[in-house]
Amino acid sequence: MKYTRLTKEQLEELHPEFINFLATQSITAEEWKSIKEEKPAVAEEQLDVFSDLIWEGVLQRVEFLEKIEPLQMHLFSMAEKEMRLISVRLRQPEIDLTTQEGFQWFKKNYLADSVEYLTASKSYGEDPKVDIFGLIQQGAVITKGDLFNWFDEIIQ
Repeated sequence: MKYTRLTKEQLEELHPEFINFLATQSITAEEWKSIKEEKPAVAEEQLDVFSDLIWEGVLQRVEFLEKIEPLQMHLFSMAEKEMRLISVRLRQPEIDLTTQEGFQWFKKNYLADSVEYLTASKSYGEDPKVDIFGLIQQGAVITKGDLFNWFDEIIQ
């Protein structure tokens, strides 16, 4: 398995897609039920293959990721050959960016001396999707890039 198996909730949400996946392999609902009961290892394998297919499709479309923690933000832009990072760090431990109040404070004080910015670029490894997946595994979430683009303009 290249990525990770989808959660039970994700699989339930993608039930119609999973049915289509089984149909492309000529597996009927009755055959699937039989596979689950009689060959659980084969059923597990099918779930893994389906999960990887879903992750491949999702990861191929990712353009931006964000990871917001109490005192820092990591904003990523996924270009074709490299990822760009804008990192924001607060030097005020009483402010928590993960709360509405903390983020409101930040929006008013983003130019304060207690806010540090860092930018970086990094080339992808062999497979960009694996790099992107690694960031998601570390807590980054897929976004439309509003924060990244806003900071990108400010920093330049």
